[in-house]
Order: sequence, then structure tokens, then C-alpha cells
Amino acid sequence: MRSVESLRIGLVGWGTVGSALGSAASGAGSALGSLGSAVGSGVESLGGEREAALMQRLAEFPELLASAARELAPHAVAFYLREVAGEFHSYYNAERILVEDHATRMARLALCAAVRQVLANGLALLGVRAPERM
Repeated sequence: MRSVESLRIGLVGWGTVGSALGSAASGAGSALGSLGSAVGSGVESLGGEREAALMQRLAEFPELLASAARELAPHAVAFYLREVAGEFHSYYNAERILVEDHATRMARLALCAAVRQVLANGLALLGVRAPERM
């Protein structure tokens, strides 16, 4: 099996796609704020449709990487990251992250951390550094 390094490509002129991915990674990070190190709650507090869809999308990442490496298809990673970013933006705009209920707040922060990590990992494989802030 080819290594994931075979996915590394130079991205020139990504324009709005790169900006949208960076914006999602940055947005996920800003939601964490100073609470980033406190994130560690389980997902049992997450029951919304958007949350379930986002978690399912994140769970697809390892298999997508394996498939992209096998088929030498770095574009599949880029398309996947764009989908994750779109789903995260929809979720972030529809749901309050910092709610009163501690368990729900921590679970939502954990989901934001997971989104940020997947986007950062995927962008790194494509040779792009995820911004801390936009």
C-alpha cells in the first residue's frame, strides 16, 4: 500500500476553496477558545441531526485516506475536506456551542476539536497549513 505521503501535492490558486477550509478550521478553533484543553466529554450529549451527520462524516476520514492513497487521488481528500467544512459551517450557524448545560457544551466543544483536527490533518497532507485565526 502506498503511504499517505503520496497524497502530498502543491496547491496553487486554491482561492475560495482554500479560504473556506481555512475558515472552517479557524472557526472550529475559535469556538474552543481557552477551553481547548478542557475538552474531553463524550458524545452522548449530542443528539441533533447536524451533530450526527458531522460525526458520521468525520468517521469516514480514515477510510477516505486509505482509498485516496491507494488510488493516488489527492483530490478526493480536498473534496472531502470541503464537505466537512460545509457541514461544520451549517452546524455552527444553526447551533449554539457554548450552552448552559455543561455536558452538552463540553460535547459540542469536543466535536469542534474533532472537526478542527480532521481539517488540519487533511490540509497538512495536501501541503497546506490550517490557520489558527481568520
